[in-house]
Amino acid sequence: MKRDQHFETRAIHTGYKPNEHFDSLTPPIYQTSTFTFASMEQGGNRFAGEEAGYVYSRLGNPTVQILEQRIAELEGGEAALAFGSGMAAVSAILVGLTKANDHILVSNGVYGCTFGLLTMLKEKYNIDATFSPMDSVEEILANIQDNTTCIYVETPINPTMQLIDLELVVRVAKEKGIKVIVDNTFATPYLQQPIALGCDFVVHSATKYIGGHGDVVAGVLIGDKETIQLIRKTTQKDMGGVISPFDAWLLLRGLKTLAVRMDRHCENAEKLAEKLKEHPKVSTVLYPGDFEHPDHSIVAKQMKKGGGLLSFEIKGTEADIAKVVNQLKLIRIAVSLGDAETLIQHPATMTHAVVPEKRRTQMGISKKLLRMSAGLEAWQDVWADLEQALNQL
Repeated sequence: MKRDQHFETRAIHTGYKPNEHFDSLTPPIYQTSTFTFASMEQGGNRFAGEEAGYVYSRLGNPTVQILEQRIAELEGGEAALAFGSGMAAVSAILVGLTKANDHILVSNGVYGCTFGLLTMLKEKYNIDATFSPMDSVEEILANIQDNTTCIYVETPINPTMQLIDLELVVRVAKEKGIKVIVDNTFATPYLQQPIALGCDFVVHSATKYIGGHGDVVAGVLIGDKETIQLIRKTTQKDMGGVISPFDAWLLLRGLKTLAVRMDRHCENAEKLAEKLKEHPKVSTVLYPGDFEHPDHSIVAKQMKKGGGLLSFEIKGTEADIAKVVNQLKLIRIAVSLGDAETLIQHPATMTHAVVPEKRRTQMGISKKLLRMSAGLEAWQDVWADLEQALNQL
């Protein structure tokens, strides 16, 4: 598949030739744990890497390979690895790039489980992490240490919707010879291309927008071929966080409609942000696509649109926050994001509950903050539900 073709075309066709799979229009699910060999010699050659072919589905599977080729193409990387969860992908790249006593520079906000992983790496292997706003060359340089092996960035940041200027980070990282990893879950490859901006690796919780239907848990890692192959043969193989063929098939299905869905998610999020800003019971609305967002200039540089996530704070007590959420009828109270359904959650007690309160405050996560994933419903119906709940105050 040629990269001069449009994203929507590549998301449907890359990595798959029907004539190589009994002319099946849809990629088959190779639901097998192992593969047979024509001879003992062939088995030995495949294990030794001297002959191409499949050995065992933990090490490679045809359905999974189609997914990996497609997502690598869409993110502009040389190769990709698919995992059983987003955190398996995050764990694999961080473990793959570090050793005991190393240091990681991290954006000032990250997903709660990523924070938990960093805490575990510190406790078990003395791999330290420094959190930084990464808003200037001086700020980044001040936090780089002699043992810094990688920079880990979320942008937009979960759930504060802050943006990190990836070109700025890359400029400093390249000078220091440090790898840059970007969690691109919120933006997807449709809205943001970190590798094209000079970053080294991209991770996704593919559970979210890539899957898109709330029926799969998965992750992907994209980067250069040499590193991806090394992680495949070591970290992924030995730690075992692999994806099933069926889940890979679900992600391939999701990718076919990613562009269409993201356009609708973004449109709905923009409309809902506008309405929330006008409501007297809402004190703050955080949406990257809002021209008044403090990081909107960064959005213009590196994102196609503002995304489908927004956060907002309500005027009132913690009891008022709960009252609004509990009055919702159409909007579902659930973590995760990127589904057809509009979802709302309370980060301080849900996705980021593992983060100590002091650190949450430093991240900008207040107890009044709610995060909402705009679904694919008619935005007017979603707003009607939000409005009636807010009007209960």
